[in-house]
Amino acid sequence: MAAENPTDSAGSLTKESLAAIEDEDTLNRMLDNAKNFEERSMIRSALRELLRRKIDKRKEERGERQATLNNNPTSPSAALNQTSPTTALPNAKNVKQMLLDWCRAKTEPYEGVDIQNFSSSWKDGIAFCALVHRFFPDAFEYSILNPNKPRDNFQLAFSTAERLAGCPSLLDPDDLVRMREPDWKCVYTYIQEFYRCLVEKGLVKTKKRT
Repeated sequence: MAAENPTDSAGSLTKESLAAIEDEDTLNRMLDNAKNFEERSMIRSALRELLRRKIDKRKEERGERQATLNNNPTSPSAALNQTSPTTALPNAKNVKQMLLDWCRAKTEPYEGVDIQNFSSSWKDGIAFCALVHRFFPDAFEYSILNPNKPRDNFQLAFSTAERLAGCPSLLDPDDLVRMREPDWKCVYTYIQEFYRCLVEKGLVKTKKRT
């Protein structure tokens, strides 16, 4: 007997059943087939949690590799760390600030964008559009965007990022417009994923560790 497809049992989705799914493509297919807002919201939440787990796992693996290198006195990395304490593996706070600085630098030329945080600075959707437009300037006309139409801006940014960068639409425009300010954790997680997708496509260069 074939295993039951989670999308076949409409209305029976639970947070527990979604949390057990470890495949991002499966969740994305379920999101495409979702029949109502509640299902879409639950699936997006599961996608965010899966993405966070993957990010945490990558950080842990990088930390373990760095610790191994540091414990080897003959490794170039260990020698570098002995002479320069600033080369230590960044902690979560530093990574968050580095990503915020990156967003600010990439959107600095854009009118109407002033990124100071991962919450209120993104509430009208213009910052998302500016960041996406920086890497895909032919995708849409930035100058005609209206900050008084946040839902349209969110939808434009997320759909363009998904189509051109392969970044999953983890944020729901309807959810965002209901909030007084976006949840910084959700915005931060989405920007991390967008950055990762850009790196995979070779649109962002990262420094290789030696």
